[in-house]
Amino acid sequence: MTDLVEMEKRGVIAHLTLNAPQSLNALSDAMLAALKARFDALAEDRNVKVVVLKGAGKAFCAGHDLKEMQAGRDSPDAGRAYFADLFARCAEVMQMIPALPQPVIAQVHGIATAAGCQLVASCDLAVAAEGTRFGVNGVNIGLFCSTPMVALSRVVPRKVAFEMLTTGEFIDAASAREVGLVNRVVAHDALDTATTALAETLAAKLGAAVAMGKRTFYEQAEMHLAAAYAHAGAVMVENMLLRDTAEGVQAFLEKRKPDWS
Repeated sequence: MTDLVEMEKRGVIAHLTLNAPQSLNALSDAMLAALKARFDALAEDRNVKVVVLKGAGKAFCAGHDLKEMQAGRDSPDAGRAYFADLFARCAEVMQMIPALPQPVIAQVHGIATAAGCQLVASCDLAVAAEGTRFGVNGVNIGLFCSTPMVALSRVVPRKVAFEMLTTGEFIDAASAREVGLVNRVVAHDALDTATTALAETLAAKLGAAVAMGKRTFYEQAEMHLAAAYAHAGAVMVENMLLRDTAEGVQAFLEKRKPDWS
């Protein structure tokens, strides 16, 4: 049986591939469960320092599985309980990404629509191929992308997010970079190489420091300014007291490579 989310470890970098190309890697019930299982495992894997998330076939991810959602209407409550459970499960998976200790890089090509665009917005970083299109286009079929909106409105300016949500129009990779949805745009045939190079750059840093920094990055963003400084300062104290940080500082002063454990 084919894994819906394949995982390949290249040294300390884990490459996750959404593997349902026939449905444009739609976030079906099974796909969400497979993603959750992978994230649960990675949260405990101290040998993995960076995660790359990509899609098989001609697209990154086309969002929820609409055929599966329509089938959910067949219950006596017209699907109310199923839909509530589906969106709760999807929200749980999206929130697992910033909660992971490792940085997660979305490697995006083709299209990333609706919950697929939400998935890109939920990742810590994103590299997109030229020609990739992004949209929260549920409004075109009468379903406002309210849950994708949560992630999208936290990474792009509000008016950009609102326009995308209400018009259902797509933006291209260059525009996505301009508004902050992706970090880098590269030629399609350079996508894997460029994403791996970024992952290797992150993986070369002290993993404990990056994990502490990632956690604090999201925590302080929800705080008022004074509280954010107090929290971040306390984390820096703990970071400075790490054996490997002491070694890193000393190595810098002595102009040599650090001997990290």
